[in-house]
Amino acid sequence: MSTSLEIPLSELRDWLKSQTSSVLTPIQSKAEKLMGDMRKAHESLTEACRMLLDSSRKEIEKRNMRTFKRAQALNKLAKLFLERMQQVRAPEKPSFKDFEDFVKVAQKAYAVTDVDVRNWFPRISPFFIIDRGKFLRTFENAKGSLKELSEFLAKEYVKAKSLEETFQLIEEIKALEEQLATIKGEKEKALGEKAKLEEELAYAQRRMAELARGGDLAELAKIDEVIDGLRKEVAHSLRHLQKAFAKLQSLALHGEGSGLTPEELKKLNEYLTDPFEALATEDLGTPLLKQILQKTLKHMSEGKLKLKQEKERKARQAIEEILDKNSLASLHQKCAEAKLRKVQLSASSAVAETRTEISKQQEHADRLKKKLESVESEIGAIEKSLKETAEKIGNCKIRIEKNILDFSGQKVKITI
Repeated sequence: MSTSLEIPLSELRDWLKSQTSSVLTPIQSKAEKLMGDMRKAHESLTEACRMLLDSSRKEIEKRNMRTFKRAQALNKLAKLFLERMQQVRAPEKPSFKDFEDFVKVAQKAYAVTDVDVRNWFPRISPFFIIDRGKFLRTFENAKGSLKELSEFLAKEYVKAKSLEETFQLIEEIKALEEQLATIKGEKEKALGEKAKLEEELAYAQRRMAELARGGDLAELAKIDEVIDGLRKEVAHSLRHLQKAFAKLQSLALHGEGSGLTPEELKKLNEYLTDPFEALATEDLGTPLLKQILQKTLKHMSEGKLKLKQEKERKARQAIEEILDKNSLASLHQKCAEAKLRKVQLSASSAVAETRTEISKQQEHADRLKKKLESVESEIGAIEKSLKETAEKIGNCKIRIEKNILDFSGQKVKITI
């Protein structure tokens, strides 16, 4: 079993040159010679186009009726030839791909020119015979050079294709390695920024928690909890009266009359929408509630306010508890005190200042979160770029190792 030769990327180019110079150098030398010959032949052809252009222009200027139209035709044709040939540019230091691209472009330009020559030169005859002859000889010479170059490309230079590709891949890996290092630096920078933002965000959140736990604001939060509990307790205590209150409200608005004063009706509406608020804002002894209950009891006795038997029984029992035993006295006091304390705390300058500070910290935290999202998105894009670049490097290494194996039989493992 053959072992792989480990070669560092930094040494690979020199090693590869030493291993392939006997094959690649002669081919590259011949390629440069043939391309040099081709360049000269094509430049001569371009000059021949200019010669046709100059000769035809001079003849046009003579205004000779015998040659005028043919001179115009040749002038137009020479301009077309010159523009076409100027688009064909021979590379200075050709690679296999440069050869392929040049040959394709030149073959197309020469083929079209060949057709134009066959179609138009006979129409210009017998004039400009010397100039046309010079052009044709130059054109044939250029076509011969192109044919020789094309055959060399197909038969000999193709051997150097994988070698050239391998050298190009080595440079590509080096460029990708530099790119990878840059991307890693960007990631480190982004991760540092993320850590800084997370630290600032954690501080802002701790600060908000500290402000919420201390002073009047903490007491206000506790009062809110107490009020939530009282709200449930009031709703439970008045649960059997809600249907009766709704019927009484309907009598006041749509029935035969409830006998409620505007103040009592307003309070009744409060007991239906927010029983805690209604009870907490009652005067000592809950006079409005008791007046409402007395009129409710009266309407039930008179048959104006009808409930199902069981509901009416429970409603009467609840009314009697409140009117006769003053069962809501303690709950009313608790609600009123909690309500008053909340109003006092809410109006406190200390609470206002704390709330302002918390609001500022929250706005700061929100800005930090947006920045953090942006940085995390950037890190995601960087990590994707890192992965893609690493994959490109891996693919280049595989291709290089395969190329070396193909033309030398040597298993190579590239280390970076």
